[in-house]
Amino acid sequence: MRPMRRQDRAVTDPEKIQAVIDACEVCRLGFQDGRGVYVVPVNFGHTVEGGRHIFYFHGAAEGRKVDLVRRNGWAGFELDTGYRLQGAEAACGYTAAFQSVIGEGPIRVVETAEEKRRGLTAIMRQATCRGDWTFPDAAVDAVCVLRLDAEELSCKEHL
Repeated sequence: MRPMRRQDRAVTDPEKIQAVIDACEVCRLGFQDGRGVYVVPVNFGHTVEGGRHIFYFHGAAEGRKVDLVRRNGWAGFELDTGYRLQGAEAACGYTAAFQSVIGEGPIRVVETAEEKRRGLTAIMRQATCRGDWTFPDAAVDAVCVLRLDAEELSCKEHL
């Protein structure tokens, strides 16, 4: 992974990284699509398995996002929170406070009902701070759940 230019803003403590991810509400997924890049904001869930960050997403079983998952099998992602413009006397003195997480990794469609439920639970926990949800079989069968295993992940803050 390319080193972060502003190492003074790098967050490396796993608990702090988890806290930043927990504070985020939306993930932006980015896919290579021919000559361009397709970026889409999505709800997400997050878990850590064996030290690796796993992100789950859900949606329709067809469309551009799922087509690109199946075609490329790789995605980049970005999460951010706490944006606050910090003023100054001169225009070039303005800056912004923020926390962000950026990374990439293999992404795939989840196939089993058991893993779909794990992913949906993670998504609902991220959105509601509750993890005690149940999902009827018909709902699990109808939804497409995606899983991204972050091979690269960096966290940055400027407060």
